[in-house]
Amino acid sequence: YARDEDELASVLGHEMAHNLARHAGERMSEGLLLGIVSRLSLLIDPSGVLFAILVPAQKLLFSLPHSREHEIEADTLGLILASEACYDPRAAKRVFSRMKEDSEGGGKNGQTPPPEFISTHPGYDTRLSMFDSWMPSALERFERDGGNQCRAIRGEMKRARKLAAELHDDKEGRRR
Repeated sequence: YARDEDELASVLGHEMAHNLARHAGERMSEGLLLGIVSRLSLLIDPSGVLFAILVPAQKLLFSLPHSREHEIEADTLGLILASEACYDPRAAKRVFSRMKEDSEGGGKNGQTPPPEFISTHPGYDTRLSMFDSWMPSALERFERDGGNQCRAIRGEMKRARKLAAELHDDKEGRRR
């Protein structure tokens, strides 16, 4: 879904944000706690009926909403990371818009996404509207000092890519 450097930066920013926010550790702690509570229910009701009700209820009422919160937090932090690194924050919305379009057509696997309340991720409409609310702040970061710093950095990056491509082409020419 990422077609350019800014869009790739938005995806990588999102994934880096999961690590910075320590979401994997939170999920492990949460799983441990929920596992203990579930097993304690067997002491109260050895037949397992309470356990059979409690496990799906925990998933639906706690784990899934918490997972969606992690995704929203990663979206927010990822947008900040990308814009601070001089990548255009508007790229994130383009990526999620493409994902939404693809899912509306049945997606790559022919399946439509589940309703948001039973999904680990927020729905695309939710995410796109959240990006709209965060965008002014992200653009302010991206365009700080009139955009001069990011314009200079992006110019340097462009020159570095061009030089790398030339060096690569020279190296390939020597191999032939």
